[in-house]
Amino acid sequence: MPAGAASPIIRCVQKLVLYETRARYFLVGSNHAETKYRVLKIDRTEPTDLVIIDDKHVYTQQEVRELLGRLDLGNRTKIGQKGSSGLSRAVSAFGVVGFVRFLEGYYIVLITKRRKMADIGGHAIYKIEDTNMIYIPNDSVRVTHPDEARYLRIFQNVDLSSNFYFSYSYDLSHSLQYNLTILRMPLEILKTETTPTRQESFDIFEDEGLTTQGGSGVFGICSEPYKKYVWNGQLLDIVKNTVHHDWLLYVIHGFCGQSKLLIYGRPVYVTLIARRSSKFAGTRFLKRGANSEGDVANEVETEQILCDASVMSFSAGSYSSYVQVRGSVPLYWSQDISTMMPKPPITLDQADPFAHIAALHFDQMLQRFGSPIIILNLVKEREKRKHERILSEELVGAVTYLNQFLPPEHAIVYIPWDMAKYTKSKLCNVLDRLNVIAESVVKKTGFFVNRPDSYCSILRPDEKWNELGGFVVPTGRLQTGVLRTNCVDCLDRTNTAQFMVGKCALAYQLYSLGLIDKPNLQFDTDAVRLFEELYEDHGDTLSLQYGGSQLVHRVKTYRKIAPWTQHSKDIMQTLSRYYSNAFSDADRQDSINVFLGVFQPAEGKPHLWELPTDFYLHHKNTMSLSQTRRRDFMPKNVGIDPSPFTVRKPDETGKSVVGNKSNREETVLQRKTAASAPPPPSEEAVSSSSEDDSGTDKEDEGAVSQRSTPVKIADTGDNIKITENIVQSMKDIYGINLSDVPSEDDLTIYTRFVQLGQNQHKQDKSSQQLCSKHHLDGVINIIHISSFSQDNIYEVQPPKVDKKSIDIFHAHIQAGRGIMQPLVKEDILMYREYIRNRYM
Repeated sequence: MPAGAASPIIRCVQKLVLYETRARYFLVGSNHAETKYRVLKIDRTEPTDLVIIDDKHVYTQQEVRELLGRLDLGNRTKIGQKGSSGLSRAVSAFGVVGFVRFLEGYYIVLITKRRKMADIGGHAIYKIEDTNMIYIPNDSVRVTHPDEARYLRIFQNVDLSSNFYFSYSYDLSHSLQYNLTILRMPLEILKTETTPTRQESFDIFEDEGLTTQGGSGVFGICSEPYKKYVWNGQLLDIVKNTVHHDWLLYVIHGFCGQSKLLIYGRPVYVTLIARRSSKFAGTRFLKRGANSEGDVANEVETEQILCDASVMSFSAGSYSSYVQVRGSVPLYWSQDISTMMPKPPITLDQADPFAHIAALHFDQMLQRFGSPIIILNLVKEREKRKHERILSEELVGAVTYLNQFLPPEHAIVYIPWDMAKYTKSKLCNVLDRLNVIAESVVKKTGFFVNRPDSYCSILRPDEKWNELGGFVVPTGRLQTGVLRTNCVDCLDRTNTAQFMVGKCALAYQLYSLGLIDKPNLQFDTDAVRLFEELYEDHGDTLSLQYGGSQLVHRVKTYRKIAPWTQHSKDIMQTLSRYYSNAFSDADRQDSINVFLGVFQPAEGKPHLWELPTDFYLHHKNTMSLSQTRRRDFMPKNVGIDPSPFTVRKPDETGKSVVGNKSNREETVLQRKTAASAPPPPSEEAVSSSSEDDSGTDKEDEGAVSQRSTPVKIADTGDNIKITENIVQSMKDIYGINLSDVPSEDDLTIYTRFVQLGQNQHKQDKSSQQLCSKHHLDGVINIIHISSFSQDNIYEVQPPKVDKKSIDIFHAHIQAGRGIMQPLVKEDILMYREYIRNRYM
């Protein structure tokens, strides 16, 4: 690899040995060639805190041997005794997953077995095969806790040997486009500024047989990982600022597979990487929709990487990638599985008229991928009884509302397609229709390739090539924007749609590298067969992680070429998924919450299994139920349901939940079967006929509202008693009495405000129109602020804005129109200072 080539930093620490004394653990890490070593000292005499010392020194092999010899000699029982060793070897490992604490002391989690899964530009990607969890404090200082073992079992229920991946030299949390373009940009500045620390920081290939031309070494920049796709970030946070970054090994969860193609004798590697989001992560029915920060359930970023294996080098080889995303519908919705129905009714838990949650979600996507964001919505559009269509209608409203605030050329593109209806039709070919959608999507977003267009596009031109979107740069092409596919579960239909889009992108990728003469691929070819197998494995893995079973409907199912034996397999997968959702998902959700640090045990805090729901752990801007048990703040005259708005029967008011065994058991039962959101109102059961896709779009007559709870009141006497009970419970909880009449002064002020508001209505309307006009022109001009006249008791003055702020605002407006201000000397100096502090 030539000097100056941009490549991610290779971690020095790739082989580890943990040594043990009574007072300390010594973690010795070396590079692959075992020529450079680092040492961590971990204190074992502290029962609850983690004390780690890193001298940041790079040892040679001889220095490490001498250090270990001195430690062995100094920790023997008697000086000069040869029978017993003072330093014992505990375990060998390949990386540190992190450190975790429950109610006693800290544990260290080490990777003890690994398996190479893929190779990208000479950078190996490994799968964790086995781990070892070691308790750090010595037995002599251990303070036991009765619930420690239970938390340990919950944590270890996350199987780290199942689809967790890492790399010492390649950033798996970012895309190939990011790693090969964004990281290269500050490199030119780094070359011009020589610093004495650069040799120590970057030239780590010394003594490993690699030449460093002129001492310049192989440059690279160690970037921060993208936290959303890192699963051990919380486990490493406690040591992140203490130890050298060589010790920090970030792990992703999802899928990684690689296949080798031979195209006319040229070897080509096709790699598929899926990154599961660690935000709002969980199982199928317990995590639906989005949380309060815009993170959606089952969000997975899938990247297909193509490389010409004849030259395995990022600087000289040919690489291409395409990224697409799947994720739950970004709304507040859930499904109540307490009824044990195969298809529970879909409920919108919270109104969001201004699409706040969807806005946060799409803002994240625009920051990461740019525009256009293309939504392929595969949920059912025509149903006898509203089920999936509830989500479609709400999503259409959210996208329509948000597009008002985006320029037309950057608007969110919404593509609805009822895939289930087309599948049942004998006249329509599902994959042909998906292929048309895939062509239009890839043309809009383009794809990444790190080489300029090959002569193939000139010698054998294709009209589709000239219509390709994205961004063309001198070094190749960039993907701009992304496709976001979803159905209800984002499993079966979504995987098939993503495969078709990936197949279309694969044809363009092979064509751009000069490997085929037309950007088209037929199904019955070796390339597509291998690619389909990769996507089937990818879909099965993600489906097991989220739904508890493998895919039910595969690509062959939609091609209608699946063998008759496949139907029995589909039935078994459906039953497996149903069993997992009903009986094991609650425990799996607890394990994910503990592993990701969503719930952190603490003394005096309710235990995880005592919480009625984890809704308040994943929605940060709501009242935290994690701080108190539900029964601690409930009035004594309330039953199981704590809501002050619940209509209760008269005989329920005297019930107490404290010390009631049957109520406690019912609470535990509710928790094991309820969804992650608070229980929705009771509604009519949605029959299994909701899956029937007939051509009619007729609403059911007399359908019960999704938000209403029917209340049956016996007679007037009961009505009076119920009203009294409601008022009493409201007073107990809120300290107010609803039966009190407002005072005369309050009524006078209210009447005056209403009259003033009516008089000003006409003036307000014209003011709003003027505001809208000025806002569209890019200049915010507050015409009218208060809806009351100046003789009102509240006098409102327009805000004062200084000239500097106005100039900055106008500069931002001009930048939005593509007119950039020239850089001055202060800007350049500031940028140099930023680069020096960030990367040097």
